[in-house]
Parts: sequence; structure tokens; C-alpha cells
Amino acid sequence: MSGPILIFDSGVGGLSVVAAMRRRLPEAALAYVCDDGMLPYGTKNDDWLVARIVAVCEAAVRESGACALVVACNTASTLALDALRARITVPVVGTVPAIKPAARLSRSRHLALLATSATVNRPYTQALIADFAADCQVLRLAADPLVEQAERLLTGNAVDRHVVADCLAPLWDDAELDTVVLGCTHFPLLREVLEAVAQWPITWVDSGDAIARRVAQVVVEPAPLVGPGPGWVTGSRARLAPVLARYGFAMPRHLDVPLPGRQSVPIPDDSSTFH
Repeated sequence: MSGPILIFDSGVGGLSVVAAMRRRLPEAALAYVCDDGMLPYGTKNDDWLVARIVAVCEAAVRESGACALVVACNTASTLALDALRARITVPVVGTVPAIKPAARLSRSRHLALLATSATVNRPYTQALIADFAADCQVLRLAADPLVEQAERLLTGNAVDRHVVADCLAPLWDDAELDTVVLGCTHFPLLREVLEAVAQWPITWVDSGDAIARRVAQVVVEPAPLVGPGPGWVTGSRARLAPVLARYGFAMPRHLDVPLPGRQSVPIPDDSSTFH
């Protein structure tokens, strides 16, 4: 029997993709892995990240018996997809900023990409803009603090709206802006807050539905959904268990993955520190 579809992210952002996957493939078994012990990804060295992402995904694919891997992380996808496809034998579906659909939707031709520092500055991202939004004015805005705010929201803590407003403040310098690409899978989780602090109505565009459509094309026969799906974390099981349960996953197991160039350092299950 084929295995589950494994969704990977640095934290809980991939759960926004899980929601889209469940809408499109409601009968498919899903598994989830997050490298929450190493959050945030967006500010780390590229070479270190590639090694870390490959190590975590290889371990999780092995543990889950997955039939496919969904890299539900823009930072990881714009950096490590080639390395993952070279090392992992199951299909690998990545996530890229939704520049193409945003350009189709924008009437003013003034867009913004809201993402992590790593995604904003990646040559891959610039190529997407050149290929699909060459006739648009595109602001690339790094908003790394929003990752922590999304993690706080899903783990039962209050979002700091001042932090969100500060991250979005440069958007309002362009009075013609009408479309914003949410270029991090964490950001759709903050959709209501983003809309509340926006200074005028904005079309917010993310990649969740496009990823789900692509997975449906490449995964022929995933394992059927039978009860809660398995989950793995590299950080705090206690912190993330309630979050994963809300999205249909069992109590997560700890995935012990050595840091690149180092021995593994187990993290206590009762850790409540935000990384």
C-alpha cells in the first residue's frame, strides 16, 4: 500500500497548505514534519540550510514511508529543491511565491511580495518576477517577524498587532498597490490580522491551492485517510501537539536529526521556549 503525503515546513506555516490539501484530497492520508527546533529558517546561512533541510526531510520520509514530499516552505523551496530531488526518491513538490497569479489579478500592476529575508533576496524570486510580472511594479518586502507571530497565533498566544503593522508599513508608501503575495506559508495563517491592519482593501494571494492541485497531479495513489495522521517535530512536542491535533494529526513524535557538522542535541519534550 502507498504511504501518506508528507508535508514539511520549518514550523506551523505548512498547516496552511495542509488545509488546502484536505480540501482537494479529502480521502488522502497526510503526515506532517516541522523543524521547529531550528526556527526561523529565513535568517540562516544558505549552505547550512540546504544541509539541514535535506537531513530533516530524508529522516521524515524514511520514518513516514511517504509516497510524496510537499515542501510547504518558500525559503526551503527556493533554496533546496534540487538537492532534495537528488536525494529523495519519492516525488517532491515545492512552494514558490505566487507571483504569476498575483500579476494576473492585479489591476493597477502594482504588487508586493511579503516574504522572509531569504525568499525576498533569492535569485529564484527575482527570476519569477522577471518571467511573470515584468510589466508590474513589484515591491519585495522582508517580514521575518511575521513568522513568529503566526507561530504565536496557532500556539494560543496573542498576536502583537503593532509588530504586524510595522512589517506592513512600507506597503502603504505606494498608493496604487492592490495585490500582495504572501510568500511564506506562515503568512496565510495571519490573514485576518493582515486584513485588519491594512490601510485599504488588498487582494492577498498565496500558493496553497496551487500546491494542492500539483500534488493531486503527481500522486497517483496515496494511502487512504484512516484516523489522525502521524507528525514529527524537532523541538517541543508539548507546544505543538494541540496545534497539530486541530489539523488532524496525532501527538507528534520527536525527530532526532543531527545539526550539520555536529552531534544531535535532544530537546526536552516539555520545552516551551520559542526558537
